[in-house]
Amino acid sequence: MSKTARGNAYPSITLEDKKFVIDGTATTVYSGAVHYWRLDRDKWEDIINKVKSLGFNTISIYMPWEAHEIERGQFDFGQVDPRTDLDAFLTLIDKAGLKTIARPGPQINSEMTWFGYPRRILDDPDLQALNAQGGKAVLTQVPRPIPAVSYAVDKFFEETALWFDAIMPILVKHQYPKGGLVATQVDNEMAYFFHINPYACDFHPASIARFRNFLEEKYETTEAVSKAYGKSIKSFADLDAPRRFEGKSQRDLPRHVDWIEYREKYLVDCLSRLAGMMKERGLDQTPLFHNYPHPLGPGGAASGITAPYNLTELEKHLDFVGFDIYSRKELYSHVRTVVSYVVGTSRFPYIPEFIAGVWPWYLNPGDQNDEGFVTKAALMHGIKGFSRYMLVERDKWMGSPIRRDGRIRKENAVVFAETNAVATKYDFKDFHRQADILLMANRDYDRLEAASELLSFPGDFLESQISMSEYPNAMTVSERTFGFDEPIQLSKTNWFNSFSKVLNEQGYTYLLSDTALAEERMAAYKTICLSSFEFLSPEVQAKLLAFVEKGGTVVLGPKLPHLDTLFAPCDLFKAKVLSAPAKSLAKDGAELATSYKVGSGQVILISDMEKIPSALTVATDDIGVVPLVKNDSRLDLAIHCNPAKDDQLLVYVANPTSEPIEATVGIGKPVKSVKEIWSDKAVSSDAQSWSDSFAPYTIKTYAVGL
Repeated sequence: MSKTARGNAYPSITLEDKKFVIDGTATTVYSGAVHYWRLDRDKWEDIINKVKSLGFNTISIYMPWEAHEIERGQFDFGQVDPRTDLDAFLTLIDKAGLKTIARPGPQINSEMTWFGYPRRILDDPDLQALNAQGGKAVLTQVPRPIPAVSYAVDKFFEETALWFDAIMPILVKHQYPKGGLVATQVDNEMAYFFHINPYACDFHPASIARFRNFLEEKYETTEAVSKAYGKSIKSFADLDAPRRFEGKSQRDLPRHVDWIEYREKYLVDCLSRLAGMMKERGLDQTPLFHNYPHPLGPGGAASGITAPYNLTELEKHLDFVGFDIYSRKELYSHVRTVVSYVVGTSRFPYIPEFIAGVWPWYLNPGDQNDEGFVTKAALMHGIKGFSRYMLVERDKWMGSPIRRDGRIRKENAVVFAETNAVATKYDFKDFHRQADILLMANRDYDRLEAASELLSFPGDFLESQISMSEYPNAMTVSERTFGFDEPIQLSKTNWFNSFSKVLNEQGYTYLLSDTALAEERMAAYKTICLSSFEFLSPEVQAKLLAFVEKGGTVVLGPKLPHLDTLFAPCDLFKAKVLSAPAKSLAKDGAELATSYKVGSGQVILISDMEKIPSALTVATDDIGVVPLVKNDSRLDLAIHCNPAKDDQLLVYVANPTSEPIEATVGIGKPVKSVKEIWSDKAVSSDAQSWSDSFAPYTIKTYAVGL
């Protein structure tokens, strides 16, 4: 019996090497969302069979507390409304030979007026999250605004226990191997009800009390927190959360950054508590997971994939975590970033909600061509499983492949049927994204960016209409230097984007993660790239040092850190590096960077961002990291390998632009055969490269024989 990293053993299901393994066999999780309570019961069986006919092997189901509760503590599971007979619906799925993924909340969103809660929960002032001014934190959404719920309040979990007491026996009855239920989602898109802006939510007294407990656990003594904050603090009970960013000097920063770190812990602790409640009620034989909301908006994915999310920390309590993706073809770089981050960080790279149709108020709904392109983009960058949302149409949704009466909308369905067929034929589940380089977002600096937010912008479904975002970004973050040589909260994004741009343009194979990643996961790569300024946590400094001493290469810039995150002296990394043998990296007589030999590896310091392109080329040549071949920098390539088939690769090539491209590509070594698998057509090659024509927004996948 295998164990997950959090120590929980499941007799039948494990997550191994980014695979979903049932009874010792890796299986696909190609799922589609079906909402039983929104469909006529006499259509259930036909719709389930239509889902199966499109090549899906799993059905993902929201289970709304709101739809089942008659009054507090009393629930309808088919006795009143036949559409709520969840047990009967799960039985039909089992009968069809399909697997099930359950999503019982307590929050589900699903474009329901009350987000899946009984209205009494939202109306209870004891349970309402508060904004910085002490008023209700309100989510502006269609069809009407609703108050956000505070998960810091014990009473909320007591109310949720009533719902779990009612629904968990049904889920346990269908839990694998007794039934087809193979995974369960814990809550839904937990992100302060889209109040991601750090000074928008949650300032409920219960949350402030938890913040004080967090500070006491972190600092232990009032003397320590007084030293960190630069002022005398007599009791932790005297501390309050920052209600806005008021930082003017370096000493003002720890108080604000602590709030950001606490917000990460708030989400992790709440999800861990909900997961424990599920397990206590018998749902302990199958994996538990969570879905973070997609980080879009003007802030973009570069800043949205970390704070307030902490995927690595959450996977110490749950089995896997993914991001939802609702994107169109023009947002290819967003899809690449989010998927590469999940693949580089999560135990099982899964998209819990992957666009199939769209809500009616989406500004750019696109069409099936967009969905086909984005699907291939997600597969290209290493996703291993997904749930198409919504596979079956319902109210407040349009463009789903299957209509509510069971008819198939052929023009929409063909994309999904083809994807499932090709992915199954070529065993995509057995292939892994090949990557020599890991580009790391620096969580210490992302927290500083979040802490430095000047505008308290609430969560809002209409953010794109007014060109604002609840994510901190260059438009709304303080430009102060706080005593550093430059504003790190802004410069860190420039360095991250520069590394990313160079790696993409030069054809290097890389994945993304952040500095919270475990040391043993870092060892899978030859090179790590990250931004580095005056300060860095001792834990991260130690991990980077261990990675280098064991033979890895760390490429960073512009500085070697000499402070910790409280800005006290900490030169663990810098002292070791500067005491090591050094040499200049140069090209054509121009100095580019400095390489320090540390243990069996090296640290390469690039002080000038403009020199990243040339410095990376020289550095990777030295350690044998070979870029892929492409005749046009706008093309994007990814290689997938199957450890059991060393004579074959899957090579993805994308044209993510609005212009056609005549492409010539290669993998840096000889090839014997090339076949494009979506068209099932052989492509001629000269043993080193091959050429093909790419229309705008096209992705092709080649089975390459070696």
